[in-house]
Parts: sequence; C-alpha cells; structure tokens
Amino acid sequence: MKMKKWITRHLSRSSSGTDATPDTSKIDTSGLKQNRLFKAGQPHNGAIPKTAPVVSTLGRRQFDGGTRHHSTHDERAEVTSGFLPNTGTQLSNFTSKVFCGTYSKDGNVFLSACQDQYLRVYDVSRDRFKKFRQIRAQDVGWSVLDTAFSPDGGYIIYSSWSDTIHICNLYGDFDTHHALELNPSHPQFCAFSIQFSSDNKEILAGANNGNMYIYDREKGERTLMVDAHEDDVNAICFADDSSQILYSGGDDGLCRVWDRRTLSEEDSRPVGTLAGHSDGITFVETKGDTHHLISNSKDQSIKLWDLRYFSEETAIDNARRAVAQQEWDYRWQRAPRRSRRKNFIKGDTSLMTYRGHGVLHTLLRCRFSPQFSTDQKYIYAACATGKVIIYDTLTGDIVKKLDDQMHSTCVRDVSWHPYENKIISSGWDGRHVLWEYKEDVLYDSDQSDNGDDIDSDEGDDIFSPVRRSRRLQERKRRDTRGRGRRARQQEAAV
Repeated sequence: MKMKKWITRHLSRSSSGTDATPDTSKIDTSGLKQNRLFKAGQPHNGAIPKTAPVVSTLGRRQFDGGTRHHSTHDERAEVTSGFLPNTGTQLSNFTSKVFCGTYSKDGNVFLSACQDQYLRVYDVSRDRFKKFRQIRAQDVGWSVLDTAFSPDGGYIIYSSWSDTIHICNLYGDFDTHHALELNPSHPQFCAFSIQFSSDNKEILAGANNGNMYIYDREKGERTLMVDAHEDDVNAICFADDSSQILYSGGDDGLCRVWDRRTLSEEDSRPVGTLAGHSDGITFVETKGDTHHLISNSKDQSIKLWDLRYFSEETAIDNARRAVAQQEWDYRWQRAPRRSRRKNFIKGDTSLMTYRGHGVLHTLLRCRFSPQFSTDQKYIYAACATGKVIIYDTLTGDIVKKLDDQMHSTCVRDVSWHPYENKIISSGWDGRHVLWEYKEDVLYDSDQSDNGDDIDSDEGDDIFSPVRRSRRLQERKRRDTRGRGRRARQQEAAV
C-alpha cells in the first residue's frame, strides 16, 4: 500500500512539474533564513520549528513573567500563519474572463476587472462582498489588463491595449475618468503593468514595446520613456515606499533594477540585472525590504532574488540564449516537456526556485503572503490548472493547493487580504473565489503528516504529450498483444 502511494505521488509530481527536491543550498545561508531562526529563538545553524500552536505561544508569554498582556507581532504571525485557507466559496460568476482582482492596502475594498470592459469595486469590510461602484472602462482593446489603487485608496488606474492609462475616483459625488497620455512611438501599444508611486505623484508603466514609462501627475504628462528590455515589459513595481528603486521583468527573461534618481532617457542603464530564467517573465513582486523580489516565468517557475547579488554578463548572455531557443507560444500551446526539467542557467544568482504551478495563456501573477498575518513565510501563485499554489519561502515545498474544483480554467490573479488569512482568486472562468480557513475541513496537506495526497494531480498535465513515431507505436502494440497471448496460454496450461 505504501509503495502504491509512493508511485502515485511520484507520477503526479512528474505530470505537474513539481520539484520534489528543491535546491535550498543558497537560501539556507541567506539572511532570510537567519532572520526566521532568530525570531524562532534558534541558533544560526538550527532548524526552523513547525508552526507554533496557540498553547505554546501563550506559555512562552507566561514564561516571560506574565507581564505582557498582548502577544508580539511575531507571535501573532507565527500562530495565524498555521491556519492557511482551505475552503473556497464562489463570490461571483461573470460571463467574461476576469483578468484582475486585488485587495486595497487596508483590506476594505476589492477591485475587479473583467473582459466585459467593466471595473467593479466591492466593499469587503466586515466579511461583506458588496458592490458599491461599477465603472465602464474606456478605449479598451481585448480587455483591461492591469489595475492599481492609489496610495490613499481614493483613485484607481487601469490599462489596456491603448496609448493611454485611465484614472478614476472611487468616492465622492463627482465622477473622475481621465485619460493619461503616454505618447508612445509604437503603433500598437499596451501597458501590461502599472503602479502608483508611494507619494502619489507618479505612475510607472511597463509596455509591449520594451519601454518603461513614468507619468508625472502634477505636470500632467509623461516625463520619462526608458528603453528597458529587448522585448515586452510584462511587469514593473517599486521596491518599497521610497519609490526610488524600480524593478522590471520582460519577455527577454531578465529582471532589471533601476534607480529613479539617476534614470534618464539619455542614460537608461539599469543598476543591475538578474538572470536565471529560461523564458519570459510574467510578473514581479517586491518583498518590500529593498533586498528581495520574486519573478514568475513562462519556464514554469518562480525565482527569489537577493538584490545584493546581481548577475554577471556571462549569465545574462546564457539566459538570452536560452530564451531565444524557445519555440512555443504560451498563449495557446502546452508547455514543452523540457520545461518540467530543472533548466539551470550557468551563473544563475537566484536564491531559490519554486516549481509546481503552471504558467500558460496569460500573464499569471505570484506574490508574497502578508507581513501582518504570516510574516511573509509563503509565496502564493495563480496556476493555469485553476488552482492557487502556496509555497514555503525557505524550503520551496508546496504547503497548500487550493482547488476544490472551484475554477474550471486558468486563475490569472490572486490577492491575499493584508490582515486576515483570506485569499481571493480571479479566473478566466469569470469567477472570484474566496479562500479561507475552516476548522472542520480536511484538505490537501491537512490530510496526513507525510503529505501523501498533496500532489495528486494526475489530470493536470500542462506539458505537451511525448511524440512517438508510428514504428515505435506499432512495436508497442505488438509487444502488448504478445504479452496478452502468452498470459492466456499460461492460464490454459494451469
């Protein structure tokens, strides 16, 4: 019985591209792990304990002399991070694909963008999901592809296949809906990724012509256009609230780091480049500590980077060559079978690689779990098979697969509530699904201590089938018939 379970688990891992033995050699010596060990009260070469139960945490507080009446942030995060979402509830079901779904910074508002050209804004405070505003998007080509909240939460921006970014207000008796001209030189233009600066004065955009744009809200004009990548810029973000360091990721398979203070159209050199992916990048997300970011890629992996270790030119050239050898289109083809192998780029400086989710059809997102409720212990990703995958940041293990057959196709966006253990997934089946923890549900990794069922996804092979020649197929059929004939003869003899 144990052997049967092992075989099932091994085969399912092979079909889903999951890395059964993630390489943790770099992250084991990183500051991220040392910080986690310090918070857990362990020596620098110790082992990180499993999630602390509530009783142990209360006992530790009592051991401190009973003088503390409140748990520390680390203690709260240690406890709540063990109660990961395990149950899905459908919140909406539209007739068009949902491309974006994100919580606001305070967690009280949820913004949805659908291919039906509507942006819907929901009040999600106090366990509600009540729509209070609906905005018809303007100048939409294909769909609204990205959205962002302003730092004060009063405005939103959205982008599509258009020369402009649009800005709208969320509150008040008046309606604001303005087009912000980026004035690109490219005839067919799309800003795939957009974000406000933390001071609310600028908007950053990454576009399909390989350029990165900065729009000055006070001047009311685009003030900077930078030649950033050799192909589409699919993802951009600010490193932290200072809005001085920028990250970008493109279809050239590279992540680049920029300093806003020295950036100009005449000198568009990045501060550094991160190379290690073998295919285009779909999304980048900052950890917010100015040191770490993650990138999602069409090579079916997420990579964690430390900004203190840039890639050498040889590694950048190796990554360019690997990307140039790709001959498939992720929008409508299944991933090549070589994508499920560990594609090591010589000179790769990433701290960690996470494998087990599918990246197909569209620019799928991945993010760090919130600081408040989980201490960013996890990385969670949208999956082309209709799941949400949650990884342990330090081990690379999949700790949860949120499925429950709630999505019938690709999940494009995922958003974790900043203060509660709730995730909303947004899929191309037109659904928003709320995932939350329920005590009476036994699901995925909760089923057993050894995780026998966590990777059982036999029906989710995202990779192209193995091609066999007709001669080999015919030989296999003859061998099968021969074995069956011999078995019948042996039975008759007995």
